[in-house]
Order: sequence, then structure tokens, then C-alpha cells
Amino acid sequence: MTSLPRPPRALCAVCRRPCRACICGWIAPTANLTDVLLLQHPLEVGNAKNSLRLLELSLARRTVVVGEQFAPDMLEGLLDAAAPGGAQPVLLYPDTPGLPSPAFTPEAGRPLRLVALDATWRKSRRMLALNPALQALPRLALQAPPPSRYLVRKAHRAGQLSTLEAVCCALSQLESDQDRYLPLLAAFDGFVAGQLAWREGAD
Repeated sequence: MTSLPRPPRALCAVCRRPCRACICGWIAPTANLTDVLLLQHPLEVGNAKNSLRLLELSLARRTVVVGEQFAPDMLEGLLDAAAPGGAQPVLLYPDTPGLPSPAFTPEAGRPLRLVALDATWRKSRRMLALNPALQALPRLALQAPPPSRYLVRKAHRAGQLSTLEAVCCALSQLESDQDRYLPLLAAFDGFVAGQLAWREGAD
């Protein structure tokens, strides 16, 4: 007897997740002062545990682009599109042996654009290798990052955070304002709890 194909799962029109795993209740509108460019690896797009969609729906000033290797002209335009006169881009990435970068010194009167890679560490290194414009950016390393709250994914080393946590930490650092991002981090706790409950229900 031939089994009938399963009907497609109903998706939320806003968060684009299955309705029973909708994350819209955790959206925390946040008026970030620093523009954010999020470059997402294609393999992360369909990952239910990924935190980028909640971050995208919550931050007021953000751009999300999916890809691994970007056309040089396109990437240069994205890096320079934060404000009239050109933004100063800085890559959220730790100091890495074999991947040197220029020192980051904020330029007075020039807006910043924080660039973050949404990928595993291995894939993020490949994204850097494939995109010379990213390699050339000054880098921002997080100062004393807190322990991760991201219980749905296992960190492979101390200090590894989800994309949402890392971006919130970096914005707090750049803007000298931790309180602005606390509501979003609290919402992230709810998102993580919901993911854990959904995973347990699916088992």
C-alpha cells in the first residue's frame, strides 16, 4: 500500500517557522543605534535552532544577506551602505592565528556598521577565506563575554555564543549601553525554552 505524502506544514507568515514553533511571541523591538549587517551561511537558513531570525525581527537597524561567497561589488556596497558618507565597518570576529586584520579604531563622527557572520566556526572561517573584503575589515573581539544561554546548541569552547547573544554583546560594547539589549536577551531565554520544549515534544 502506497502511503500518501504528508501535507506541507503551515508556516507563520512573519517568522516563517512552523506555526506550532512560531517565535513571534518572543520578538523584542530594540532600537539599536549601530547598524548591523548579518551575513548568514546558507546552511543556517533552515535550522530551527538558529537565533538569527529572532534577532532580525527584533533589531530596528539590520540587513540580512544569505550566502557563502559574495560578489565583490555587492559586498563592498553592503559594507559601505549604513549612512550617507559611508559607514565604518567592523567585523565581529575574534583574533584568529593565520587570519590577521587591521586594528579597529573608531573614527570620530563616522557611523559604524557591525558585520556579523551567522555560521558555524568552520563555515565562518571559510566565508572569510572566500571574501577578501571581509578579511580586510578591522575586527571587534568581545570583551569578557558572559556564559552562553543557548542551551539548544552545544558550545565547543568557552566564550562561544549564539549570533543573537554575540551581536547584543557587541552592540552593548560599542554603544556603552548594556541595558538596551537586556529585554532582547530575556526574550531569547524564552525562545530557547520554547525550542527545548518543542524538541522534547517532537521526540
